[in-house]
Amino acid sequence: MRAFEASLPIDAVLADLTASLANRPNAVLVAPPGAGKTTRVPLVLLDEAWTEGRKIILLEPRRLAARAAADRMARTLGETVGETVGLRVRLGSKISRKTRIEVVTEGVFARMILDDPALEGVAAVLFDEFHERSLDADLGLALALDAQGGLREDLRLLVMSATLDGARVARLLNDAPVIESEGRAYPVETRYLGRDPNRRIEEQVAEAITRALRAEPGSILVFLPGQGEIRRVDTMLRERIGDPSVDIAPLYGALDRAEQDLAVGPARPGRRKVVLATSIAETSLTIEGVRVVIDSGLARVPVYEPNIGLTRLETVRVSRAAADQRRGRAGRTEPGTAYRLWEEAASGALEAYARPEILSADLAPLLLDCAAWGVTDPTTLSFLDPPPAPALKEAGALLRQLHALDDDGRITETGRRLRNLPLPPRLARMVLAAGERGQARDAADLGAVLVERGLGGDAVDLTERVERFRRERSKRAEDMRRLADGWAKAASGNALTGESRSIGSLLTLAFPDRLAKARGKTGEYVMANGRGAAVEPHERLAKEPYLAIAEIAGGAASARILAAAPIGLEEIEASFGNDVEQRDEITFDRQARALRARAVRRYGALVLNEHPLRVPATEDAARALASGLVSLGLEALPFSKALAQWRERVMFLRMAEGDEWPDLSDEALAATAAEWLAPHLVGKSSLSEIGPDLLSDALRSLLPWNLQRRLDAEAPTHIEVPTGSQVPVDYGDGEGPVLAVRVQELFGLDKHPTIAAGRVPLILHLLSPAQRPIQITRDLPGFWRGSWAAVRADMRGQYPKHPWPEDPLTAPPTRRAKPRGT
Repeated sequence: MRAFEASLPIDAVLADLTASLANRPNAVLVAPPGAGKTTRVPLVLLDEAWTEGRKIILLEPRRLAARAAADRMARTLGETVGETVGLRVRLGSKISRKTRIEVVTEGVFARMILDDPALEGVAAVLFDEFHERSLDADLGLALALDAQGGLREDLRLLVMSATLDGARVARLLNDAPVIESEGRAYPVETRYLGRDPNRRIEEQVAEAITRALRAEPGSILVFLPGQGEIRRVDTMLRERIGDPSVDIAPLYGALDRAEQDLAVGPARPGRRKVVLATSIAETSLTIEGVRVVIDSGLARVPVYEPNIGLTRLETVRVSRAAADQRRGRAGRTEPGTAYRLWEEAASGALEAYARPEILSADLAPLLLDCAAWGVTDPTTLSFLDPPPAPALKEAGALLRQLHALDDDGRITETGRRLRNLPLPPRLARMVLAAGERGQARDAADLGAVLVERGLGGDAVDLTERVERFRRERSKRAEDMRRLADGWAKAASGNALTGESRSIGSLLTLAFPDRLAKARGKTGEYVMANGRGAAVEPHERLAKEPYLAIAEIAGGAASARILAAAPIGLEEIEASFGNDVEQRDEITFDRQARALRARAVRRYGALVLNEHPLRVPATEDAARALASGLVSLGLEALPFSKALAQWRERVMFLRMAEGDEWPDLSDEALAATAAEWLAPHLVGKSSLSEIGPDLLSDALRSLLPWNLQRRLDAEAPTHIEVPTGSQVPVDYGDGEGPVLAVRVQELFGLDKHPTIAAGRVPLILHLLSPAQRPIQITRDLPGFWRGSWAAVRADMRGQYPKHPWPEDPLTAPPTRRAKPRGT
């Protein structure tokens, strides 16, 4: 086995690893950060008999990690990158005939194996930091396992990770052995600072940094969710830290190599460093001199919403595994301290592992790659977590819309052309479509800015970003322009000449569903897919009537536009002319309580233009008016007192006798307004045109003729009392029908009055001469025999001019007071 000058913790298990791979094709290696697995394992395997004359491919999740791993291995061999150890990433490769170890990013490997399924000349593929579970890593492993099973039985696959469910991965790799290295770490003291939800996280992180600088020696590694937070904390620190020996170094993927090297390298003698990093610094990188970690506990991840075909960035809490990884960074070279911006009790609520990207990503690229592999159903491949069916369904719909897949899910010639461009399908389609109009280079530049974060700055306006990218003189920008030039040449073909499209118009070739129109407050927009989004009011784009949106962050309730470009109405009409729907629409204006008719040109949820029309006298308009009116509540309709009582009488009999009587409740009438009310509204356009008579005719039509006669007989409007008075019955009381009558008018009545053919007794509200209730009863004879005496004694004193006989059953009924002198 190859000897090394310095020992690393991983050395203790290298013999077991090489022995395992000598006899079996697959293995799983679990080793903590700092164990040395990334740079030591490929070099050791290089001397194995089964690798002779062939290459080892080492996959890294990010370019920064790939470059660091290649540099370190090359230095170990006393060489430079491009000799024995090579590098293959999007923005440049260093490979030669001598290269035996190729360090590649996961996305590059997916294209490598699709272009060469047999992986000719490759002895082994090593999946480093597999616990990050990127979509490219999952796809690469699934394709490698498929190739191993059908084309390359001798191909070795090694999955390496710092925190991983090794047994589960081992099962995926046909029960491969799991080799574990304990690693070596110094003790780390953990301090929980808590977090105030009412304050910005950047302010609390800045306070924690200044506190740590006072209390702790050494450099500090700070974990923040994204570039925006890093820039804001950077600004705060430069205002607060007066110590000239402290260097502040941001670290994220969009930085140039020189800036990244400054963050990763050791602090200069006599100085200390504060590295402000995203999750990029969790695992693969070793940052020299760090003994203090400050963890915000947050990470930013892409989340795909299949129902609207939109990927948005969401800030989430880190997993326990990620938090432990971050904490461990403080104990790489000496005892350290980790500050956590949450309460200790909250650690138990963190998810064990980060959610795999395959469960929340746009699966269109994966589905297209699988189709290129010859697999129409990705779930037949060996994924650790199978891709979700809803996301696959949406991905298939998108790719068929792009004509990349046929109805059977097989890749088309257009699909192959999309795959030939190393871009997501939507952006590849944009470049190809623009190429047909002679604007391939403009579209390629736009695609470059969208896939390579940070190019052209971070302005929300993509037009500004593209212009800056074209002027930028950094090495990264130059490399990206060369790539874009290649994409443009591949897409140009037989280009036609046509009117030049703006950046916004080009963007709609990729994201037609994200065309947006201004609404309400400055900066607020609604997209063609129906979702809302907003740009900060101070942004120049906030005043644009239309935007083409590429990227948003946040949830549906508060989506923030991160990247967009203006587009004019004429361009929209030119781009979407065949898809713009022109129709006459009728809507109900709740405030005016009237219909409004308009001629509308609409794209998706967006109204591009409109003009008012006269409301037509049609059944559709009548139904719209009926629906709008009942939505205001039935109390808004012009019910006369008689109609209201008629409705209550019908509802009483329905309750008393059953469903043969129609349901006239608010809920039922609202649900059936199109049937009973709309036929009477033809030619009407507002509530003001509807009178009580029209409403009465509409409502009474619900009662069949045979029930109309029974209604008057069984639920009369009035009851004749012994005096001959016709007293109205109140059916609106929830307890039952009520007859309110002066008690003197019932003298001599020995039976309780009833309705509904004698089945339902009336509730008698017996009134005093002043029309005030003195008794409520459902048993009048019982009242005469019982409590009448007490009522009589009380009432005689109050109303001495009115009769209060001892025996009301023998007394004559009367409407009048006693004659004078009696």
